[in-house]
Amino acid sequence: MRVRKDIAIELVVDSINAASFGGKAFQLGWLIAAGERVPPTWVIRPDVAEPEITASIVAQLDPAATYAVRSSADVEDGIVASYAGQFATRLGVPPGDVLEAVRAVRASADSVRAAAYESQIGTGDGIAMNVIVQLMVAPAVSGVAFSRNPLTGLNEVVVEAVAGRGDRLVDDGVTPDRWIHRWGTWTERPDDGIAPDEMIEAVVAGTRRIAEAFGAPVDLEWVWDGEVLWWVQLRPITGLDDVPIYSNRISREVMPGIIKPLVWSVNVPMVNRAWVRLFTEAIGPNDIEPESLAKAFAYRSYFNMGAIGDIFELLGMPRDSLELLLGLPVGAEQPTFKPTADTMRLLPKLLAVAARKSRYGASVPGEMRALHAAYRSFDRDDLSGRSDSSLLSDIRALTEIGVRTAYANIVTPLLANLYNALLRQRLSKAGLDPESDEVADTADASDVNPNVQLDELAARLDAYDQETIDAIRSGGYDALPDDLSPAVDAFLDRFGHLSASGNDFSVAPWRETPDAVVAMIVDHAATHGATERIAWEDAEQQLGAASRPLVRALQRRTQAYVLHRESVSFTYTYGYGLFRRYFLEIGRRLQERGQLETSDDVMYLYLDEVRGALLGLPVAGDPAGLVTARRAEIESLRDVVMPEVIYGDEFVPQHGEVEDALVGIPTSRGQHRGVLRVVHDTADFGKVQPGDVIAIPY
Repeated sequence: MRVRKDIAIELVVDSINAASFGGKAFQLGWLIAAGERVPPTWVIRPDVAEPEITASIVAQLDPAATYAVRSSADVEDGIVASYAGQFATRLGVPPGDVLEAVRAVRASADSVRAAAYESQIGTGDGIAMNVIVQLMVAPAVSGVAFSRNPLTGLNEVVVEAVAGRGDRLVDDGVTPDRWIHRWGTWTERPDDGIAPDEMIEAVVAGTRRIAEAFGAPVDLEWVWDGEVLWWVQLRPITGLDDVPIYSNRISREVMPGIIKPLVWSVNVPMVNRAWVRLFTEAIGPNDIEPESLAKAFAYRSYFNMGAIGDIFELLGMPRDSLELLLGLPVGAEQPTFKPTADTMRLLPKLLAVAARKSRYGASVPGEMRALHAAYRSFDRDDLSGRSDSSLLSDIRALTEIGVRTAYANIVTPLLANLYNALLRQRLSKAGLDPESDEVADTADASDVNPNVQLDELAARLDAYDQETIDAIRSGGYDALPDDLSPAVDAFLDRFGHLSASGNDFSVAPWRETPDAVVAMIVDHAATHGATERIAWEDAEQQLGAASRPLVRALQRRTQAYVLHRESVSFTYTYGYGLFRRYFLEIGRRLQERGQLETSDDVMYLYLDEVRGALLGLPVAGDPAGLVTARRAEIESLRDVVMPEVIYGDEFVPQHGEVEDALVGIPTSRGQHRGVLRVVHDTADFGKVQPGDVIAIPY
């Protein structure tokens, strides 16, 4: 290491000591040592007297140039504290005014603002103020570059630029041009930028190069003089690990729409405990808290992708691959999975988990019978004679059973989707269209799949004359003919626990809305038998002899798991719906005691508030008042525009205009033009007319 002996040291050394010269000077020295282009720069120690500054530096300055004079305090631009904006900076200083600028920067170490910041941060007993003198490059364009997005922590290079000097970004309030480069592609760029594309590409490449060599995300300042790109400042970006990232990409399918407080406080801990069980099987003992995996924003469910990223890292996967799950734009340089030492260490455990899960289907029928029997003991006709404490005890027991059922409700669909994907892949390779082939018939699931029995009821309804059907359509359940009522009652007895949302026990199940079920049967009759699909046996004959055995085996495994999925979903929904009976009974008691206006109001309290109100324990607020406030808040947030990804915990709901186009997943093939009907649940079936297009929000 070469270190000049001057008391004022020009930064052309291989490295300098950050403690001696301050973070800003150290990082400029690092850039020079790394071979990056930095304007001529000097650093002045705190104990250098003014005559020595004049002799050692001012005398060397180019009289035709101007200089930047800025701080490099020992507490500045560090990992813990940045002191950004706390000290004086002078730009465009002619050589004759450099000494005065040095005095101003030194004096700023004793300013009230810096002292208050130091007191807040608690960095020490004083500030050692080094001062940097750096040649000002005549800027055509200036700007900043971040190797990671400083607001979101995403792995993308963000570049902002203005014409002329970079201080216009702050001092003049100029709106900069902005570029974002992500995994080999531009995800944001101005239509007519102030800088050539080649120059911005050089900034992006240099930012990535510097960050990789520096070993941490960096914030860079740069200047382009029309020919040469100069780096004039480097800072580590701090706090990226503290930026939570939440996504509703998956959670909006699992728990769609607004979720009432009681449903949230029961569902999230229960289901997330099942997820933690699955994660633990893969990575071993961990400290993942179930409540940390999800968060509610505007009463909507979002998964904590940061917590899932932690799990990725424990599995030896690149954390950046989490961004693929967020559905963010990708390019040619997107992350690829390369096994790491952690992956190899976990490989035996992961293979053992995979081996167990390959046999998981054999245990599903017995497990579902056991769980259904356990749930039946809680399906009492009358809860009014039970004590308050016994109701709460039953709810705790239901939760424990629910964790087991939720685990099956996670694993079984995952395996069903896996085998289904493998089968479709093989069919595509064989030249068949997997979308048109009946790859997994569910006809054998008649005891758990309501569609099978709806088909039968629809077929029976077809035998009636149109006058009777119209009477049933308008009169509902009470208008059913005597010879059809028993069949509908049997259907409600078997499937009455189902509802428009199997993950929301605040929604009334079918047994409480028999008129809607009858309307569903009538509408089912109108479409009964309208769709035909190629039978599996016919599709199988189109396969080559070599591929037929493997495809047949995959089809059988897929079919088995689709049936398992139906059985598990049926059992989970049945058991989960039992919470409704218990909480409505609790709501009825709180209503009788004058704590709630209606029994349904209990859904607007959190579980700990329900428990406290029922047992006479202290509750933070009057239950009826809490319900009124939350009802109003939920109503005010009903039409809020919810982003797919939320960065940080401080989300501010924004009310927006209705979009001109709805975006989603098509569930029918082909093309059709018709009136769009948005259907939220079975109560909306009546507004759908033949030829309409149906959209279901999720």
